[in-house]
Amino acid sequence: MYGELKILSGNGNPAFAVRLCDHLGVDPGRAKISRFSDGEINVEIDENIRGRDVFLVQSTSMPVNDHLMELLVMVDACKRASAGRITAVIPYYGYARQDRKVAPRAPITARMVADLLTAVGVHRVLTMDLHAGQIQGFFNIPVDNLYAKPRLVEGLKHDLVGGPSSVLVSPDAGGAERARSFAKVLDAEFAIIDKRRPAPNVVEVMNVVGEVTGKQAIIVDDMIDTAGTLRNAALALHRAGAARILAVATHAVLSGKAIANLTESPIERVLVTDTIPLREEATACPKIEVIGVAETFADAIKAIHFQDSVSRLFGSGGKR
Repeated sequence: MYGELKILSGNGNPAFAVRLCDHLGVDPGRAKISRFSDGEINVEIDENIRGRDVFLVQSTSMPVNDHLMELLVMVDACKRASAGRITAVIPYYGYARQDRKVAPRAPITARMVADLLTAVGVHRVLTMDLHAGQIQGFFNIPVDNLYAKPRLVEGLKHDLVGGPSSVLVSPDAGGAERARSFAKVLDAEFAIIDKRRPAPNVVEVMNVVGEVTGKQAIIVDDMIDTAGTLRNAALALHRAGAARILAVATHAVLSGKAIANLTESPIERVLVTDTIPLREEATACPKIEVIGVAETFADAIKAIHFQDSVSRLFGSGGKR
């Protein structure tokens, strides 16, 4: 057994770490993160963590490079302070979209980040809704990829008309499995948007595959970045005769013109989780509703700390 449970947080999502500690019934660990005048990151752990079971909470969201480097420096500080085990709790795993070579001489940056985390001394990773599940195989250490689906489905049920009057929509072929799993839980229909992407962050929607006329359409994705995909998918559904359009996504990256794209789209309501803190502009958007997932992470941390099974947090799947 490892020693006492310790939760330390970087600047990626400190409010999430506080909510996590509230669910766990522990006090946040004391760590100072500062910068030298040239921007170098300095970390000081202000309490004894020798032999402790340390969980470092850090979403690698904007500015992604700063938050990733913070996490790496925190891991090194904990390792040199003789922590018993170091688990990187990364609610949003940045660089996950670069999970394969899509062009000659292109990097696989998701693997590079996995190598960095392993090399610096992380013993385990806890994350949520990886952009591609196979990223777990980039690590040679245990990775627990939690799912936001139960919490998002719960949020949808407030005004969802289930069954054949609703249709779950994947905005692209890559997300078909995700949308289909939502449809199965909600006993609803399934559709997919056939699209092509002429350039990064530029999407041209082609057509809707599936029946959406007169139905309540719910677009399902793992993240919303510039919201260009979401807007174009919503416009395609509107043209196809959808009676009402909602959207759900785990990670609210919301960069660039995301808020304008959401505001100008026919989407009535967008459900996201708190894996990434919302910017002030996003907080003021009346279409966006945040669903908390800190309790899900707290349950996973307790299971890991007490060496219990985490499988119940993955729904009806295999043991983990």
